[in-house]
Amino acid sequence: MKLLEPIKVGPITLKNRIMFPPMTTGYEERDGSISKQSFNFYKRIAEGGVSYIVLGDVAPVNTVSPTPKLFKDEQIPAYKELADALHEFDCKLGIQIFHPEYDVQALAEMFKKGDMQAARAKLHHDMLHFTDEVTPEALNTILKQMGECVRRAYEAGVDVVEVHGDRLVGALCSTVLNHRTDEYGGSFENRTRFALQVVESIKEHAPHICIDYKLPIITDNPLRGKGGLKIDEAVELAKKLEEAGVNMIHVGQANHTGNLNDTIPAMGTQPYCFMQSYTKRVKDAVSIPVSAVGRIVTPQNGEALIENGVCDIVGYGRSLLADPDYVKKIEDGQPCRIRLCMMCNKGCTDSIQNRKFLSCVLNAENGYEYERTITPADDKKKVVIVGAGPAGLEAARVAAVKGHDVIVYDKDTQVGGQLNIASVPPRKEEMNRAIHYLANEVKALGVDLRLGKAVTSEDILADQPDEVIVATGASNFILNIPGKDMPHVQDAWKVLSNEQFPAGRIVVIGGGLVGAETAEYLALRGNDVSIVEMMDTIAKEESTTIRPEMMADFEKHGVKQFTNTKVTEITATTVEAETAEGKVSLPCDYVVFAVGARSNAFDVTALEEKNIHVQVVGDANKVADINSAIESGYLAANAL
Repeated sequence: MKLLEPIKVGPITLKNRIMFPPMTTGYEERDGSISKQSFNFYKRIAEGGVSYIVLGDVAPVNTVSPTPKLFKDEQIPAYKELADALHEFDCKLGIQIFHPEYDVQALAEMFKKGDMQAARAKLHHDMLHFTDEVTPEALNTILKQMGECVRRAYEAGVDVVEVHGDRLVGALCSTVLNHRTDEYGGSFENRTRFALQVVESIKEHAPHICIDYKLPIITDNPLRGKGGLKIDEAVELAKKLEEAGVNMIHVGQANHTGNLNDTIPAMGTQPYCFMQSYTKRVKDAVSIPVSAVGRIVTPQNGEALIENGVCDIVGYGRSLLADPDYVKKIEDGQPCRIRLCMMCNKGCTDSIQNRKFLSCVLNAENGYEYERTITPADDKKKVVIVGAGPAGLEAARVAAVKGHDVIVYDKDTQVGGQLNIASVPPRKEEMNRAIHYLANEVKALGVDLRLGKAVTSEDILADQPDEVIVATGASNFILNIPGKDMPHVQDAWKVLSNEQFPAGRIVVIGGGLVGAETAEYLALRGNDVSIVEMMDTIAKEESTTIRPEMMADFEKHGVKQFTNTKVTEITATTVEAETAEGKVSLPCDYVVFAVGARSNAFDVTALEEKNIHVQVVGDANKVADINSAIESGYLAANAL
């Protein structure tokens, strides 16, 4: 398999063609130093078999950005410790060096003085104008700072320096962001001058280090990205970079758009491998290795990209968050057991945007590497789990890995629970990968699945369990308002599971995630849809990378949104409601309830009378989300 073949890149050799591309993690210390959490995260990725890890956004100065930094010699030992740890697994460490598009020193002084209003105004101004206003003298200072950062990295044993070709470097290259008239603006040669000077500085401060360059492409149809270059100029820069001594090129989507979905597209918002045509243009123009990223999900995707001459190395970012043993499972001939990323962006990009640390909703160990581990149980037990949704299946998987005998009951004839309806709305079919993974794992681990059985405590007692985990999930909640029992009033969950079929003019009561998704689902089928929501925002829980896509669909299909609106009555032909301005009457043919969920109760009295330990997980314990379901199932089973 070509993915597993070694490749020589300048002065180093990668043991395989799989890399972990640069991602912001939020794991670092406040000064940007490598924390224990950061160290453990990257070590665990390396242990899983990747050949090359790039630390994203490593600043050579003490920025206000929550990213890694290497701006003082005192930080060298922590980077050396990380490099040494990765080298134990024959994994190369790279740092992605960058400079932000603002005056770092000026902002630092403002923050130090506590002048937050002025600092925010300065940051906003600089993000729009710093590219044009930064002086040649300041750029020379930045080059020296980058050079010193490279020296520190080399002393720490870092194998690769990747130039972040976006941010300030990419902004200077860009015809969109660069309006200068001096030696750094105007012509292609002037706009790319600083990028090549950065490469020159790296070679000066660490002559023997491997140099990578992230080449951001401003893509078209539609135009995405502002920093970086359009493909024709990007190809020309790639040639110049090779001539300058760059050892490999990492092709990616240009950013500076304000929407992370452009560079890290969520499920259903971009085709798989969406950067492949641009990447191939670059690879065809150079003789040095080229790496690719961009919704590359399966090993087959990566293998095809290499086989078809698109790239030499494949970056699996979110995929390695979901399953750090991605490479090992390929090596062991078990790619079917990889926990494939469903690209929901809930735990990764959303967390970073909300100033939390990187995580994955499918991997409860992500962010807690070497703290949360599944270890063999001291005593083998019989574990009965009620419910085969995500919480129940994850609990079953973990309990089985620990060596317990596991039985899973579910009243439905298929596993997956709410994932089966969550995967129905537009763009959400990729959630089926989570169902497939969990179903495959419990089967491979020998879990006894008993489906189509509405089990009771008395039934469970007949199995003589040592432990019971209740994961019965939740049900859609129907508001107790006049008219709720009329025949044209339906349940959003049943609509999404194809049990009920509203048509025509439809009012969806509830504008949370389920209500918004149901409204979009119905609108795309040609219905006239309105959403009524008591709060001030529709789909507030949706990923910030997906929500704009949903809102665009609403506009395209004429979905009407009534926020801060309370339903008072349902009649045969209308939904009556109230707002701060007065009463509203919405004509309708059908009404669909989507106001929330309520935990499904399970009577454990008989179990407790027999002193059997019972744990309640997922929505059965507290209605939340898939992250809570997976995490609670994992923790409950791992404690057995």
